[in-house]
Amino acid sequence: MQTMDKETLTGRYAEVRNVTMKLIEPLEKEDFIIQSDADVSPPKWHIAHTTWFFERMILKEFKSGYEEFNARFDFLFNSYYNSIGPYQPRHERGVLSRPTVEEIIAYRQYVDSQMKDLLAETHTPEQAHQLGKLVEMGLQHEQQHQELILMDVKYNFFVNPLFPAYKETQAQQAIEPKEAAFVEFAGGLVEIGHQGEGFAFDNESPRHKVWLEPFQLASEPVTNGEFLEFIEAGGYEQPEHWLSDGWGVVKKNNWKAPLYWLKNEQQQWEIFTLGGVKNLDLAEPVSHVSFYEADAFSRWKGKRLPTEAEWEHAAQNLPIQGNMMEQEAYHPSTAQNESTAPLSKMFGDVWEWTSSAYSSYPGSKPLEGALGEYNAKFMSNQMILRGGSCATPASHIRETYRNFFPPDKRWQFGGFRLADDQA
Repeated sequence: MQTMDKETLTGRYAEVRNVTMKLIEPLEKEDFIIQSDADVSPPKWHIAHTTWFFERMILKEFKSGYEEFNARFDFLFNSYYNSIGPYQPRHERGVLSRPTVEEIIAYRQYVDSQMKDLLAETHTPEQAHQLGKLVEMGLQHEQQHQELILMDVKYNFFVNPLFPAYKETQAQQAIEPKEAAFVEFAGGLVEIGHQGEGFAFDNESPRHKVWLEPFQLASEPVTNGEFLEFIEAGGYEQPEHWLSDGWGVVKKNNWKAPLYWLKNEQQQWEIFTLGGVKNLDLAEPVSHVSFYEADAFSRWKGKRLPTEAEWEHAAQNLPIQGNMMEQEAYHPSTAQNESTAPLSKMFGDVWEWTSSAYSSYPGSKPLEGALGEYNAKFMSNQMILRGGSCATPASHIRETYRNFFPPDKRWQFGGFRLADDQA
């Protein structure tokens, strides 16, 4: 990976770090500590952990004579790096009333100042290259946590019976739902995976050959209106559509609809968003569904989910544009991409579930040291999603990006599009 020059890297560092602070501006102090589920982290923890990453992975390794802001933060804000040492259990991050929000902001400012000094220093070409790679890794990591902040705040606000809004958003212009067409792909021996310049995580490479049978991919993600048909047809009550494990999850949790769907007093469907409760827009891409729900709907329609290789092959050479974090809608949109490509909304709006389990590519090797725990250790019991969402920074996504979640998780902005074999 070609690293940025000193000035560019310093500018990008400031830009990404400032975005995180902008995202927490709408929050009150009481919001910073809430952890309403074991999967959800308090906003305070996110802004501290992303700072800890730069301190632990870069400053302590590269800056001569560096003094930690608070040595005890190494335990509090390590996420899961066992090679570094013990850490606060994930499900107990919300019990920490101290350090205060003010202390954590001061921690960020201290580390930012130290990072600015480090980036201004003169380094050997080898040191500059290694430092540049680690800083970019830290910034990409922070962008992941920017999306997590929005996901987690949304869930924390949803469990509040007042259904507070994180930020008021503009109402979308209602449009008539349209049925997706299917785009055919010849398949054959294709290549997927990252190669060349630009950042990518270790799980995206090496680029390698994959054989694809001829397939079809829906031109649009599945919409709320289409998923409502599944609900009204009794889809959540018919075990024949579901994987066995998925059916068990549905019964255990009494799922009747996607996460954040609500029925009002008139028994009409509404949806909770980061802008508050809204009427359900049938033309929007369905969001906050698990892999199990996406798979069950696909079977009900007589279709299937695409493999991640099919999805990436179809997405190659498409412009990376769409409804992402920068649009500040923080919700899937009915607006169409400006591109004339036959596939719409491949990037942004919703992460798209695939039928592929998360595993390493042929010849892939984890990074050395603690960063080897970043991706590779999670290659079990997870499914792949592609394409980014309305909460993903635009500079963070690419066609080779592999997101992954357990198949029962719904609090991420997860949706899907249908695929099928060619007749």
